[in-house]
Amino acid sequence: MNENERDRQTVTDPAEPTADTARPPEERPRGEGPGGDDPHARRAAALRSAERVLARHSTDATLQERLAALSTQAASVHDLAEPVDVYGNGVVEALEDRVADVLGTEAAAFFPTGTMAQQVALRCWAGRSGNHTVALHPLSHPEVHEGGALGAVSGLRTVHPTRERRLPTAAEVAEFPEPFGTLMLELPLRDAGFVLPDWAELTEVVAAARERDAVVHLDGARLWECAAHFGRALPEIASLADSVYVSFYKSLEGIGGAALAGPADLVDEARVWRHRYGGQLFQQFPTALAALHGLETVLPLLPSYVAKAREVAEAIGEGFAAAGAPWFRIHPRPVHTHQFQVWLPYEAQVLDAAVTELAEETGTALFRRWMPGDAPGVSVAEVTVAGPGLAWTPTEVAEAAETFARRVAAAG
Repeated sequence: MNENERDRQTVTDPAEPTADTARPPEERPRGEGPGGDDPHARRAAALRSAERVLARHSTDATLQERLAALSTQAASVHDLAEPVDVYGNGVVEALEDRVADVLGTEAAAFFPTGTMAQQVALRCWAGRSGNHTVALHPLSHPEVHEGGALGAVSGLRTVHPTRERRLPTAAEVAEFPEPFGTLMLELPLRDAGFVLPDWAELTEVVAAARERDAVVHLDGARLWECAAHFGRALPEIASLADSVYVSFYKSLEGIGGAALAGPADLVDEARVWRHRYGGQLFQQFPTALAALHGLETVLPLLPSYVAKAREVAEAIGEGFAAAGAPWFRIHPRPVHTHQFQVWLPYEAQVLDAAVTELAEETGTALFRRWMPGDAPGVSVAEVTVAGPGLAWTPTEVAEAAETFARRVAAAG
């Protein structure tokens, strides 16, 4: 399963259904439509045409829809009479300045991917510290979703202060028996359930790393929505670390891209390595404009998404309980960001079939996709609450969850 398949991002504005998928469910026979008998394509079509969802997936839109949205949005965030960017100037520089301002860092550099941004950051710190060992969680993005790139491409070695489904504690960092040059903390830790430490725990972990003369780097792909949990502004969170990477399509609903933020001298060095890694693209204005729009329009909404996600998670639990679900888990509880995990004791194919059928029959999709869990017969879904989810009441969420659980029980 690759990164694109796993990442589930949202766009605020629902995509308009195509003529094929816009037909009412009662007029769309089972198996008919863009997906035919292919369950994956059928589910995608059903989700696209669903009227009620908690969040819209960016891949639900067509090229035409994404281009039209960008054309409408771009004029509100940048002067479109300005010449196009060439190798990172113009609108790309404006985006870099905006990121540095939002995070309170000296500088920031745009990267085409977060994978490249983090490899460059960790490689730079390894060269400066003289230690090529990076301490990070085994469920962190570089370990799970990058094909061993830290070692294969950048010559770095990784160690794991903990294997628990949470960030390492200060004691685990302090007592780890091997030296390491950099401690990388993924905030939130996505594959463990979008989990975060509390503020005191985070500051203690950072202090423990400093005691070991280690650099601290934040994998902040989803750092944007962490402020509500910590009760701190983004500059205060970013200031704990020596560098931070942020994504523009996770949470901010952009097209893609990332930024590495930190001290000016580090960012200058990172730009050199960005070129060496093939990241000095000729023009990047669509991605940069979409990122600027996300910073201006989506970032201010994230606290409301987080608050709603906590409400939605509890309502899902109430609905499952009302349906007499034999076992379920919502993790974490209470949720830390606007994304969380839901676990059920059924095969993923059974759960996905229920998603498709209910989306087709009722126009409502509480979940998007289920994946096999850590044990046989157990599956997990990642739930994201964004703009469309704000309209749901707790009662509506609970009813949808109860309907889903009953459908699954009848099929399973």
